[in-house]
Amino acid sequence: MGTCTIGVSIAVPEPHGSMLQERRADFGDPQAYAIATHVTLLPPTEVDSADLPSFEEHLARVAAAGSPFLMRLEGTDTFRPLSPVVYVRLVSGAEECTELQAEVRSGPLRRELQFPYHPHVTVAHGIPEDRMDLAQKELADFTASWTVGGFALYEQGADGVWRLEREYPFAAAVPARPGPPGSPAPAVG
Repeated sequence: MGTCTIGVSIAVPEPHGSMLQERRADFGDPQAYAIATHVTLLPPTEVDSADLPSFEEHLARVAAAGSPFLMRLEGTDTFRPLSPVVYVRLVSGAEECTELQAEVRSGPLRRELQFPYHPHVTVAHGIPEDRMDLAQKELADFTASWTVGGFALYEQGADGVWRLEREYPFAAAVPARPGPPGSPAPAVG
Protein backbone atom coordinates (compact mmCIF):
# COMPACT_ATOMS: atom_id res chain seq x y z
CA MET A 1 0.00 0.00 0.00
CA GLY A 2 2.90 2.39 0.58
CA THR A 3 3.18 5.39 2.82
CA CYS A 4 1.36 8.67 3.18
CA THR A 5 1.90 11.89 5.08
CA ILE A 6 -0.76 12.86 7.59
CA GLY A 7 -1.33 15.73 9.99
CA VAL A 8 -3.92 16.58 12.62
CA SER A 9 -5.12 20.10 13.29
CA ILE A 10 -7.85 22.44 14.47
CA ALA A 11 -9.16 24.53 11.58
CA VAL A 12 -9.62 28.26 12.06
CA PRO A 13 -13.31 28.83 11.17
CA GLU A 14 -14.73 31.26 8.64
CA PRO A 15 -14.47 34.08 8.01
CA HIS A 16 -11.14 34.17 9.87
CA GLY A 17 -9.57 31.14 8.18
CA SER A 18 -9.94 32.45 4.63
CA MET A 19 -8.93 35.97 5.62
CA LEU A 20 -5.68 34.77 7.21
CA GLN A 21 -5.03 32.43 4.27
CA GLU A 22 -5.46 35.31 1.81
CA ARG A 23 -3.19 37.55 3.87
CA ARG A 24 -0.56 34.78 3.96
CA ALA A 25 -0.73 34.63 0.16
CA ASP A 26 -0.51 38.44 -0.04
CA PHE A 27 2.72 38.32 1.97
CA GLY A 28 4.15 36.00 -0.71
CA ASP A 29 4.04 32.66 1.14
CA PRO A 30 3.83 29.97 -1.60
CA GLN A 31 2.31 27.50 0.91
CA ALA A 32 -0.67 29.75 1.69
CA TYR A 33 -3.20 27.68 -0.25
CA ALA A 34 -1.66 24.26 0.41
CA ILE A 35 -3.61 23.84 3.67
CA ALA A 36 -6.47 25.53 5.45
CA THR A 37 -5.55 27.97 8.23
CA HIS A 38 -5.10 25.90 11.38
CA VAL A 39 -3.50 25.13 14.74
CA THR A 40 -1.34 22.00 14.42
CA LEU A 41 -1.84 19.07 16.80
CA LEU A 42 0.27 16.53 14.86
CA PRO A 43 2.83 17.93 12.41
CA PRO A 44 3.42 16.23 9.05
CA THR A 45 4.04 12.56 9.85
CA GLU A 46 4.86 9.83 7.34
CA VAL A 47 2.97 6.63 8.09
CA ASP A 48 2.32 3.27 6.49
CA SER A 49 -1.04 3.51 4.68
CA ALA A 50 -2.04 0.12 6.12
CA ASP A 51 -1.87 1.67 9.62
CA LEU A 52 -4.40 4.43 8.87
CA PRO A 53 -7.39 2.53 10.32
CA SER A 54 -5.65 2.17 13.70
CA PHE A 55 -4.69 5.86 13.65
CA GLU A 56 -8.29 6.81 12.88
CA GLU A 57 -9.54 4.64 15.77
CA HIS A 58 -7.00 6.32 18.07
CA LEU A 59 -8.14 9.79 16.99
CA ALA A 60 -11.79 8.82 17.53
CA ARG A 61 -10.93 7.76 21.11
CA VAL A 62 -9.10 11.06 21.71
CA ALA A 63 -12.09 13.03 20.39
CA ALA A 64 -14.53 10.98 22.49
CA ALA A 65 -12.64 12.05 25.62
CA GLY A 66 -12.41 15.71 24.56
CA SER A 67 -14.57 18.68 25.45
CA PRO A 68 -15.22 21.94 23.61
CA PHE A 69 -13.05 24.88 24.66
CA LEU A 70 -12.64 28.57 23.89
CA MET A 71 -9.94 29.55 21.39
CA ARG A 72 -8.90 33.18 21.18
CA LEU A 73 -6.31 34.50 18.75
CA GLU A 74 -4.73 37.89 19.34
CA GLY A 75 -1.71 39.65 17.88
CA THR A 76 1.41 38.27 16.27
CA ASP A 77 4.81 36.92 17.23
CA THR A 78 7.66 35.08 15.54
CA PHE A 79 9.92 32.08 15.98
CA ARG A 80 12.76 33.95 14.25
CA PRO A 81 15.71 33.51 14.28
CA LEU A 82 15.22 29.84 15.31
CA SER A 83 12.63 29.22 12.57
CA PRO A 84 11.45 31.55 9.77
CA VAL A 85 7.82 31.78 10.94
CA VAL A 86 5.47 34.64 11.85
CA TYR A 87 2.29 33.56 13.59
CA VAL A 88 -0.89 34.71 15.29
CA ARG A 89 -0.79 34.00 19.02
CA LEU A 90 -3.26 31.92 21.02
CA VAL A 91 -4.20 33.88 24.13
CA SER A 92 -6.87 31.39 25.14
CA GLY A 93 -6.98 27.69 24.35
CA ALA A 94 -3.21 27.10 24.34
CA GLU A 95 -3.32 24.87 27.41
CA GLU A 96 -6.14 22.78 25.93
CA CYS A 97 -4.26 22.49 22.60
CA THR A 98 -1.12 21.38 24.45
CA GLU A 99 -3.02 18.66 26.29
CA LEU A 100 -4.87 17.61 23.14
CA GLN A 101 -1.72 17.34 21.01
CA ALA A 102 -0.11 15.15 23.68
CA GLU A 103 -3.11 12.81 23.47
CA VAL A 104 -3.05 12.83 19.66
CA ARG A 105 0.71 12.05 19.65
CA SER A 106 0.26 9.11 22.02
CA GLY A 107 -0.43 5.47 21.20
CA PRO A 108 0.02 4.55 17.54
CA LEU A 109 0.85 8.17 16.59
CA ARG A 110 3.66 8.51 19.11
CA ARG A 111 6.47 10.66 17.78
CA GLU A 112 9.00 13.20 18.96
CA LEU A 113 8.80 16.82 17.86
CA GLN A 114 11.60 18.82 16.26
CA PHE A 115 10.76 21.79 18.53
CA PRO A 116 8.82 22.01 21.83
CA TYR A 117 5.08 22.26 21.13
CA HIS A 118 3.85 25.86 20.91
CA PRO A 119 0.29 26.22 19.54
CA HIS A 120 -0.02 28.99 16.96
CA VAL A 121 -1.49 29.94 13.57
CA THR A 122 1.20 30.44 10.92
CA VAL A 123 0.72 33.51 8.72
CA ALA A 124 4.16 33.61 7.04
CA HIS A 125 6.81 30.92 6.61
CA GLY A 126 10.15 30.93 4.82
CA ILE A 127 9.65 34.17 2.90
CA PRO A 128 12.01 37.18 2.70
CA GLU A 129 12.60 38.98 6.01
CA ASP A 130 10.92 42.22 4.89
CA ARG A 131 7.74 40.27 4.04
CA MET A 132 7.92 38.46 7.40
CA ASP A 133 8.22 41.86 9.12
CA LEU A 134 5.22 43.12 7.14
CA ALA A 135 3.11 40.09 8.16
CA GLN A 136 4.03 40.58 11.81
CA LYS A 137 3.19 44.30 11.67
CA GLU A 138 0.00 44.17 9.59
CA LEU A 139 -1.66 41.40 11.63
CA ALA A 140 -0.56 42.76 15.04
CA ASP A 141 -4.14 43.89 15.79
CA PHE A 142 -5.84 40.70 14.56
CA THR A 143 -8.28 39.05 16.99
CA ALA A 144 -10.73 36.18 16.67
CA SER A 145 -12.44 33.78 19.05
CA TRP A 146 -14.67 30.72 18.79
CA THR A 147 -15.51 27.48 20.54
CA VAL A 148 -13.40 24.56 19.34
CA GLY A 149 -15.64 21.54 18.86
CA GLY A 150 -13.09 19.00 17.59
CA PHE A 151 -10.17 18.47 15.23
CA ALA A 152 -9.46 16.88 11.85
CA LEU A 153 -7.14 14.47 10.06
CA TYR A 154 -5.50 15.72 6.86
CA GLU A 155 -3.42 13.91 4.23
CA GLN A 156 -0.87 15.57 1.99
CA GLY A 157 -1.30 14.80 -1.70
CA ALA A 158 1.49 14.24 -4.22
CA ASP A 159 0.91 17.87 -5.26
CA GLY A 160 1.83 19.08 -1.75
CA VAL A 161 -1.74 20.13 -0.95
CA TRP A 162 -3.27 19.01 2.35
CA ARG A 163 -6.78 17.57 2.08
CA LEU A 164 -9.33 16.94 4.79
CA GLU A 165 -9.75 13.20 5.36
CA ARG A 166 -11.98 13.06 8.42
CA GLU A 167 -13.33 15.32 11.14
CA TYR A 168 -13.38 14.27 14.80
CA PRO A 169 -15.95 16.21 16.84
CA PHE A 170 -15.62 16.06 20.60
CA ALA A 171 -18.15 13.67 22.14
CA ALA A 172 -18.64 15.93 25.15
CA ALA A 173 -20.77 18.51 23.39
CA VAL A 174 -21.99 21.74 24.86
CA PRO A 175 -24.53 20.79 27.56
CA ALA A 176 -28.15 20.65 26.43
CA ARG A 177 -30.39 23.46 27.59
CA PRO A 178 -32.74 22.53 30.38
CA GLY A 179 -36.40 22.09 29.51
CA PRO A 180 -39.13 24.48 30.62
CA PRO A 181 -39.72 24.91 34.36
CA GLY A 182 -41.39 21.87 35.87
CA SER A 183 -40.23 19.45 33.18
CA PRO A 184 -38.51 16.25 34.33
CA ALA A 185 -34.72 16.13 34.43
CA PRO A 186 -33.12 13.98 31.76
CA ALA A 187 -32.33 10.42 32.78
CA VAL A 188 -28.71 9.78 33.72
CA GLY A 189 -26.80 6.53 33.42
